[in-house]
Amino acid sequence: MEIKTEQENGTLVVQVDGRIDGATAPEFESTIKNVISDGDRAVIVNFEGVSYISSAGLRAVLLVAKQLSQSNTKFALFALGELTREVFEISGFDRIIHIHESKADALAATTN
Repeated sequence: MEIKTEQENGTLVVQVDGRIDGATAPEFESTIKNVISDGDRAVIVNFEGVSYISSAGLRAVLLVAKQLSQSNTKFALFALGELTREVFEISGFDRIIHIHESKADALAATTN
């Protein structure tokens, strides 16, 4: 798994590539938590490069979302592949985590 981050007008944009599973979920969670700054109004995560997510990965996403919610920071995912989106839908996480089609949609939803 590879994680890249960039700032865009007060929003932390995270690019994730690879698998988020039992082996990589702790790294996903800690990396995102460590790069969040007090000035971030929102965090959006590009899932286009995520080829697989396990229940451990879902838990890591949920823990990041929960921490951000406690600090009133908006959180969203975007560009989920078909299989990854299906995992979110089957698990019901699509009703908990905001999911958008594109970066532009995620930015628009989290900056309003």
